[in-house]
Amino acid sequence: MAEVKEFKLPDLGEGLTEAEVVRWLVEVGEVVTVDQPVVEVETAKAMVEVPCPYGGVVTARFGEEGEELAVGAPLLTVAVGAAGTVGAGGPPAGGTDADVTGAQAPDAAEDEDAGETSGAVLVGYGTGAPPARRGRVRPAQGTPGAVSAPAPAPSTGSVNGVASGYGRHAVTPDVPGRDATAPSTGPVPVISPLVRRLARQNGVELRTLTGSGPDGLILRADVERAIGAGAKPSEVAAAPAEQAASAVAAVAADAGEVRIPLRGLRGVVADKMSRSRREIPEATCWVDADATELLATRRAMNAAGGPDAPKISLLALLARICTAALARCPELNARVDTEAREIVRLERVHVGFAAQTDRGLVVPVVRDAHTRSAESLSEELARLTASARAGSLTPGELTGSTFTLNNYGVFGVDGSTPIINHPEAAMLGVGRIIPKPWVHEGELAVRHVTQLSLTFDHRVCDGGAAGGFLRYVADCVEQPAVLLRGV
Repeated sequence: MAEVKEFKLPDLGEGLTEAEVVRWLVEVGEVVTVDQPVVEVETAKAMVEVPCPYGGVVTARFGEEGEELAVGAPLLTVAVGAAGTVGAGGPPAGGTDADVTGAQAPDAAEDEDAGETSGAVLVGYGTGAPPARRGRVRPAQGTPGAVSAPAPAPSTGSVNGVASGYGRHAVTPDVPGRDATAPSTGPVPVISPLVRRLARQNGVELRTLTGSGPDGLILRADVERAIGAGAKPSEVAAAPAEQAASAVAAVAADAGEVRIPLRGLRGVVADKMSRSRREIPEATCWVDADATELLATRRAMNAAGGPDAPKISLLALLARICTAALARCPELNARVDTEAREIVRLERVHVGFAAQTDRGLVVPVVRDAHTRSAESLSEELARLTASARAGSLTPGELTGSTFTLNNYGVFGVDGSTPIINHPEAAMLGVGRIIPKPWVHEGELAVRHVTQLSLTFDHRVCDGGAAGGFLRYVADCVEQPAVLLRGV
């Protein structure tokens, strides 16, 4: 006898509370194995394929592509055990359908392991015993709120396209004397808050609907079908506040207003930037630097490596300069613990770098950048950039930076006053490198010049330390041999 198990959206870690369904990898009625990826979701951190901890037949999916689900919300249901009997037109041998309207007694499926369990560790699921099964209580006829006695009965055929014999979740029992069109007084079989909101917004009375999901569960498709069929809205008159809101919405629509939800990556970026501006008293200083020698040094290093050697990028050289500058000015490799009112200086340097992708702005992190050579930095920066563009960065590769390097010169701009990547204490910005007239060795010459800007948290240091950091960075850009003093 099969048992229908509900798989909820697991906690994907890093404090994430929701995820958006990007693409379903399985269909209803499809057989899945333990740990098989069933859906691709996009969190605020990365794109993730979610594996299912159960093996069996998918009986229902919750959430359309593009819909946002909260952690803990139902993702899909799986009929575990006797997967080969789906669509056979009858129950497995010896199997009976359990009436879910009554009090449930433990059965064999609860005493034994009803099916395979996952070996993968999902936060909130683990690898232990399957979660307790839930039954839905419905009122008996004529006694609102009462619970009827269990009435198991053998069944043949199928309900809603799911073969009978799949236990208490597969069949919606008939209640004698119940009028399908009359609202009941018992609980409404709806799990998803999104379905409730859709019904409320369109004036659909959920009690008048017959759910097409397992155990008569009302799905989003049921509500949309009712809306399309012209279901009568609730008789309750709209409150004055709702009427005013409708009038405002009508005016906005007439003006061509477009509203874009702040969710996913964009929502996280907005929250983080707002928090940074609220909490950090930032200041910015900048300086122009002649980068001609730095460009010449990069060409020489790549030429010395040979045609088959990986090329060293300009961003890698700038990151190497930053790690050397942070060793001289450790005040900027820090964060502020506002609750303890303490400045926390960090020994390890994890350099984040701003990367613009189709999903938006992300900040991949090069860990232990202070221990890496220019060649190692270049390889890691290239790997992380490729992963960012492909949308395959893991949450661990997007968190934990202690200092950020922002090369906004790629956008063709000279300068900026960037917002600090909270909870860091500083960010170095690099503008475009362009030919400019410049006094070099006492004579006017055309040199390749860039503007460097340092935005820093004034709580961790004063202007003298920040100015010293930026001046050292500029000296290394103008004369890369300065770095040799620390080698």
